[in-house]
Amino acid sequence: MHRLFWKIFLSFWVALVLFAAATMFSASQYLEHTRQQEEAAGPRERLQQRVVEAQHIADRAGIEGLKAWLRDIDRRELVPVLLLDRDGQDLLGRAVPTPVTERLAREATRPWHGPFRPRMRALIHLADGQEFRLVPDYQAVTLGRVIARPRVIALPLILAALASGLVCFLLARYLTAPLDRLRRATERYATGDLGTRVAPTLGTRRDEVAELARAFDHMAQRLQELMGSQRQLLSDVSHELRSPLARLQVALGLARQRTDGRAAAEFDRIERETERLNELIGQLLSLARLESGVTVAAREPVDLAELLTNVAGDADFEARATHRRVEIADVAPVTIQGDARLLQSALENIVRNAVRYTAEETAVTLSLEPESGKPDTWRITIHDHGPGVPEAMLPRLFEPFVRVGDARDRASGGYGLGLAIAQRAVRLHGGEVSAHNEPAGGFSIVIRLPATPGTR
Repeated sequence: MHRLFWKIFLSFWVALVLFAAATMFSASQYLEHTRQQEEAAGPRERLQQRVVEAQHIADRAGIEGLKAWLRDIDRRELVPVLLLDRDGQDLLGRAVPTPVTERLAREATRPWHGPFRPRMRALIHLADGQEFRLVPDYQAVTLGRVIARPRVIALPLILAALASGLVCFLLARYLTAPLDRLRRATERYATGDLGTRVAPTLGTRRDEVAELARAFDHMAQRLQELMGSQRQLLSDVSHELRSPLARLQVALGLARQRTDGRAAAEFDRIERETERLNELIGQLLSLARLESGVTVAAREPVDLAELLTNVAGDADFEARATHRRVEIADVAPVTIQGDARLLQSALENIVRNAVRYTAEETAVTLSLEPESGKPDTWRITIHDHGPGVPEAMLPRLFEPFVRVGDARDRASGGYGLGLAIAQRAVRLHGGEVSAHNEPAGGFSIVIRLPATPGTR
């Protein structure tokens, strides 16, 4: 039986059957035990004890006391007790079983006193001369009476509930344990770690969950292979382009010398395009290195406030040439462990991108403050006054080579790699990057970094 459906069905069915069987068996055993106790102790002795108790109550509290005593026995005891007058009527007005009625009819001709009085001498005398006969009602001992008295049925029900609860608990653990492993593996996949495998942790399991785990492992393996091939191709192509580009720059310099300035404008254009190509290759190499799964090489104390101030100063110097500014709104002192070079590169990419698209005569504002409700997380916010980003493109903003609309196209000077590189650098420090349009206008990118980032 390897199918999960049958395991669930049969497990719950067996649990319910065991619960019902345990309840019925326990009740039956209790009934049988009660009858055996009655027989073992002897009906006369047990009846005599009841008579003594009832007579004591009658002498002390009269007929009302007897009624209260009968109600108490009927409520808490399995075997009820009838108190019959000379006419065979119960003191509480309850129905008298037919066997008792027939026996009383046979004994009606015998005197209540003397040598021929009835065999059962359970007589209760009241002060006013009334006499009652005490008769145990064994015919009333039924399964319904047992169930109707929690004091009687509580222990069997508790035992049955515990047994079925244990079965259901083990089943739930059996089902959810591998699903929890799948959840954790999926979270690792989302962070870029595709080396996690789930199926080997399930042993010899052969149900649907195991098949799902194997499918997940196969998917992760294929994704790992494809992404590895893509990264390797990107890295190889970038490296291979560097050599002919270097030769092109040398040839360009020689050509300038031989033409004596006759084609200076054309050579300047070739040089600019060569520099852009060199910059693009450098960014591609940086992205390939960050996506290769490496960790931060050396962690050292990094003063985030100082780092942000330096980045803002450099960016402001460049921004003023285009009638824009970079300002720091609020900076709280904080030091984390990380790679200052990588963090500075990430911040520069984001800030320069914001400067490029903020409106003229406006400022890009930077802030550093603790995350609300998370004292161990720090939030860096970069806000510009640009046109923003279409909401549909926000989830793809940090993908390589993604540009969104005319305001952020290739003519603006970007290649769609800066934000992707920044996101990978922040992730290496255990942080995350998000972007959103501001309700009052403009666009913000938020970097969240843990005070003590974990390694990937």
